[in-house]
Amino acid sequence: MLSERSVKRSGVIGALVTSNLLGGVAVASGIAVGGLLLERLGGTSLAGLGQAASVLGAAVAAVPLAGVAARHGRRRSLALGYAIAVLGGALIVTAAVVAQLVVLLTGLALFGVGQAVNLQSRYAAADGAAPGARARAMSIVIWATTIGSVAGPNLSEVADRFGRWLGLPGLTGPYVFSVVSFALAGAVVAVFLRPAARSSAPAAGEADKSTRAVGAVAALRWAAADPAARFAVVLIAVAHAMMVMVMVMTPLHMQHHGMSLQLVGVVISLHVLGMYALSPVFGWLADRLGAVRMACAGMLMLATAVVLGFVAASAAEGSALTALALTVLGVGWSASVISASALLTGTAADHVRVPLQGATDAGMNYAGAAAAALAGPILAAGGFRAVNIAAAVILVPAVATATAALRGGRAVAQEADVRHEQTVRHGAHPAETGSD
Repeated sequence: MLSERSVKRSGVIGALVTSNLLGGVAVASGIAVGGLLLERLGGTSLAGLGQAASVLGAAVAAVPLAGVAARHGRRRSLALGYAIAVLGGALIVTAAVVAQLVVLLTGLALFGVGQAVNLQSRYAAADGAAPGARARAMSIVIWATTIGSVAGPNLSEVADRFGRWLGLPGLTGPYVFSVVSFALAGAVVAVFLRPAARSSAPAAGEADKSTRAVGAVAALRWAAADPAARFAVVLIAVAHAMMVMVMVMTPLHMQHHGMSLQLVGVVISLHVLGMYALSPVFGWLADRLGAVRMACAGMLMLATAVVLGFVAASAAEGSALTALALTVLGVGWSASVISASALLTGTAADHVRVPLQGATDAGMNYAGAAAAALAGPILAAGGFRAVNIAAAVILVPAVATATAALRGGRAVAQEADVRHEQTVRHGAHPAETGSD
């Protein structure tokens, strides 16, 4: 018979999976047509600003949402984020009706908050989970994004017809679907994500002044002094920057070499599947083998991907290699982010955990935005080979911080062995000392 705690945990995971699925549909529906809508209002030269605005919106929102989670709990933080995304979607539709570019960019920035919420929901899944199950809990929630990312763009045509039926301008229908999806996701969180999924930061009356939740800057200072946390923060930013830099330039590279739009679509679909479909596997492996080891495996996959991308750029017919490179890139991103997130959740002290999670996600999105901005000039100057070389250089800081994290992991393991020997020497069975 399931314990009351198991039932609560199942309810929490179910609510987060459902909300993340709905949020994934909303984000993907909008992304599919955002550039086209911006091109219509601002011209081709401004088409790329839509994605940049959404990414920056997610980055700016990450720290305030984590602050709300630290003070009031995950439920209120996630529900607030989805409400802001609903407002963003409504502004985008309004901007299309009145043909106002500034309103459109503002709406896209607020719309991007939905992506920040989807990212932070993985930490909500880890709250309250046993130490050996945190990565799996996060990976299950991330996996739900697979369904949303695949379903969202495929709903674009139907949604566009629905929007026209409502009398709205073309390309706004998908955002109507996004508004509904975000609203449903927020309702699921508000109704079903209680009372179990709270931040692990202590309440104001439960801790003295020295252990109360700190700000994002102080949390990053704390991480800088902890090898494992430092490695996790750096790797999440690095993995995301590498993925964005190569991914956004791959369609251009393929088009420049005469590959069809259909083939581009297949390659991007394989990349998205690589990012999300195997996440439960990586969560299980991180719990079984250790988060640091699995994060290092993710880095190896990222390095392999850029080598394959470099070779594909030099090949006469590189479509198969390009597809393989982008798929491995997505898989490496998944392994790295899941393992590093689990490491962050298990390492950080209570008073810095939630602020550090918000700061890390903000850094992740800022790094992605910077990589996207640099990718175009790098492609123009040196081609797709230069893009992959630049991505390899981005990986260097993560490799540099991994060594100290591995040493720290061995020290923790040795300390655990000493505690185990002491427990046995005093006659207690090891199972009696564990927590549920």
